[in-house]
Amino acid sequence: MYKYAIARQLATKKLITNRGDNIGRLIDLMVNEQSGEIESILVEVDPSSAFIQKLSLQGNMLEIPYKSVLAVSDVFIVDENQVKKE
Repeated sequence: MYKYAIARQLATKKLITNRGDNIGRLIDLMVNEQSGEIESILVEVDPSSAFIQKLSLQGNMLEIPYKSVLAVSDVFIVDENQVKKE
């Protein structure tokens, strides 16, 4: 699996943890304007997800550091240990 893909192909992709728990879907990418590197991803969370309920979020958005992305294919796979409530 690849960690990088064309931005247009990333729109509304689902995110899951490395344990297979649903997180939500991609809304936006936060890119460093000088380096061009992706710094984080903005996710609209799935409120019915057990993983999201454990985080006790107050809203429906979650910012996840891009370094926690393990792979990108049909879905983003992220390391659940690096996903924290902002």
